[in-house]
Amino acid sequence: MGEKLKDVVRAAERRIYRLVERLLVWFRRLSRWKKIALFLLAFLLVWYLFSLPRTLFDSSYSTLVSDRNGELLGARIASDGQWRFPPADSVPDKYEKCLIRFEDRHFRHHPGVNPFSLARAMVQNIKAGRVVSGGSTITMQTVRLMRQNRRTYFEKFIEVILATRLELSCSKEQILALYASHAPMGGNVVGIDAASWRYFGHSAESLSWGEAAVLAVLPNSPAMMHFGRDREGLLKKRNRLLQQLLDNNIINRTDYELALLEPLPDHPHPLPQIAPHLVTQAYLQRPGNHILSTIDKHLQMRAEEVLERWNKEFSQNGIFNLAALIVDLRTNEVISYNGNVGFGANAYGSQVDIIQSPRSTGSILKPFLYCAMLQEGVLLPTELLPDVPININGFAPKNFSLGYDGAVHADEALARSLNVPSVVSLRKYGVPKFYNFLKKAGLTTLHHPADHYGLSLILGGTEGTLWDIANAYARMAHAVMDYNRYGKYYEWENFRLVRDDQRSGERKEDESPLFNAGAAWLTLQALTNVNRPEELNWDFVASLRRVAWKTGTSYGFRDAWAVGVTPGYLVAVWTGNASGEGRPGLTGARTSAEVMFDLFNILPATGWFETPYGELAEVAVCRESGELKGLYCPESSIDTLLVPAKGLQGAVCGYHRRIHLSDDGQYRVYEQCAGERGIRSVSWFQLPPSWEWYYKQQHPAYRSLPPFSPECASGNLSDAVMQFIYPYPGAILKITKQMDGSRGKAVFELAHRNPSTRVFWHLGTDYMGETTYIHQMELSPDPGEYILTVVDENGVSLSIRFEVE
Repeated sequence: MGEKLKDVVRAAERRIYRLVERLLVWFRRLSRWKKIALFLLAFLLVWYLFSLPRTLFDSSYSTLVSDRNGELLGARIASDGQWRFPPADSVPDKYEKCLIRFEDRHFRHHPGVNPFSLARAMVQNIKAGRVVSGGSTITMQTVRLMRQNRRTYFEKFIEVILATRLELSCSKEQILALYASHAPMGGNVVGIDAASWRYFGHSAESLSWGEAAVLAVLPNSPAMMHFGRDREGLLKKRNRLLQQLLDNNIINRTDYELALLEPLPDHPHPLPQIAPHLVTQAYLQRPGNHILSTIDKHLQMRAEEVLERWNKEFSQNGIFNLAALIVDLRTNEVISYNGNVGFGANAYGSQVDIIQSPRSTGSILKPFLYCAMLQEGVLLPTELLPDVPININGFAPKNFSLGYDGAVHADEALARSLNVPSVVSLRKYGVPKFYNFLKKAGLTTLHHPADHYGLSLILGGTEGTLWDIANAYARMAHAVMDYNRYGKYYEWENFRLVRDDQRSGERKEDESPLFNAGAAWLTLQALTNVNRPEELNWDFVASLRRVAWKTGTSYGFRDAWAVGVTPGYLVAVWTGNASGEGRPGLTGARTSAEVMFDLFNILPATGWFETPYGELAEVAVCRESGELKGLYCPESSIDTLLVPAKGLQGAVCGYHRRIHLSDDGQYRVYEQCAGERGIRSVSWFQLPPSWEWYYKQQHPAYRSLPPFSPECASGNLSDAVMQFIYPYPGAILKITKQMDGSRGKAVFELAHRNPSTRVFWHLGTDYMGETTYIHQMELSPDPGEYILTVVDENGVSLSIRFEVE
């Protein structure tokens, strides 16, 4: 077969060679003038073949954004100041019939040029002594619009040539679409799509017969569409065309009479201003394009109404800006994009797109720390965390309420957004690890190294955008949804805003997912707890569906956040001032959370996340401590809890201990000193003294350890009956000056299990005084290193080392 193929190829080569040889012989025999004519003919043929430019219309176009169903959301004018929409692929049927009847009734049958029309026009022009008719076909007019040259006889000849060439390159439908998209429609309006919106307030697909007729005759005399100028002439032209449509049975009598009753537009209509910040974003990123977004127009309009209503209320308190994002988590598509309110007014920074603007995060990042610690087994969902005054190298976080619980379960601390437990947790987990976790979660605003943020990272020490934060919450929810549905994880893709977004149809499996489904589910469960500060209208919230939600408030009441998640939707809201001005009452719970729940009310109800049992394990935990069951935990206080697999190696309860009491329970005793008081062993829940001081105020049922019996008093010197609340061991203190320039003081605080006990304070070798009940001492030491020692009346002592800068 190979040799036969080679023979065929060689035979073909010989034939081609002989043919070329004969053509050369024939060409040499031609006369000089014939050769010149042949070269000229070949040149004209090549010119004709390549006469059309690669880009037919070198025009700038308006930027259009439509919703998921093709309904226009908004537009931005072209760079040359014209309302010229990007070319459409087709024209509406009514407009096509009107245009062909008015401009070129033989359009479907000629090759781009109608010789009879040209001849008739020439005769009419000669008789009139001026140009009264051009005889141009729609194809020739399209070429004229494309070239934009001065109208001369030579230019007309070029249009004739190019019109035939255009017919060879494009179908009749394409030529109609090109003409309709670039025909002048009066003023700075070009094309029927722009004209339909500007003159009639709707799309070209919805044109009536009367409207279609107006747009068909308009390019013939576009100056007529100047409001207040020769409207009678335009009306007569339209009606003559309608009469022709009736006479040729294109429309019936009813359509004709209804079309005659339609008035001409008397003023230009503004284009829609729906999701204006999204439209502006499209204009900046993809100018001159028609972008089909993922937005649901009707939902967008309802969401804008909700935001406008709340903005009227918030503005009474000097809070002028509000942004919200609604995402369909099943498709990961943004269905409502509200970058701000009051775009048209252009006041108070209303044109700033807050969704893409970095703002202080407040407490909105706390769930990610909770989830990260759960899935690494360094925290159990209900584990007790300290909630007492702390000072870490000068950083002294306080809870929003300015109060302390002493100790609080981790899930409750998250639900209540307590600051101190979060800082303690971050210190345990590590700032660099959490910093890297946030970067992997998609926060693009971490521009400094981890040590720049320190422990304040969890309390708003960094900035984030509503877009990034919403993506991170959605990613956590998707970990649960993907695992429950497929039994595995997939790589995360950010929200989709544009329908033609080029993404592969198949999602790639994620071998090392950022979020574990078990930990993510537990985090979402914790966020359904409505045990928040009493700032929100809970009667309003109680009637709502189940939502995992979190609020955040930045320092100085400048930014208020709320993010809510269900298996169907995510709603993220920001409230504040674009200028950064803080306002009293600007908190996540009082502003953004109420808007968020109102937005959930306009969405369909969904169920709840299924439990990912494959990523969770059952463990026995102590109810009081929230840690794994310990040796001395009573059986009556044991609960079964679901935890991530690594939680099996979590902390074992160390707060229950076995102690010996007298038979009446009034004293603690030892076997060697119990005497007649008797002795019995019990399990006792005991917190550190500094925790206990505050814990007892919130939990009246908590019992402190009873005192040792007098017979056993010498055996309690090693017990931790005291603990410093401030400062921490090794703390570096900064003592500032007062307003009058004098040196300030630091307040040292101590917790004692028996507050009525007298405590004596010593700074180094100097005696500083004594306290009872409220164990606080104001001191103003000079810079240097110190040892502070306290001794109670029973001889129990405690020391701490610190430094003053």
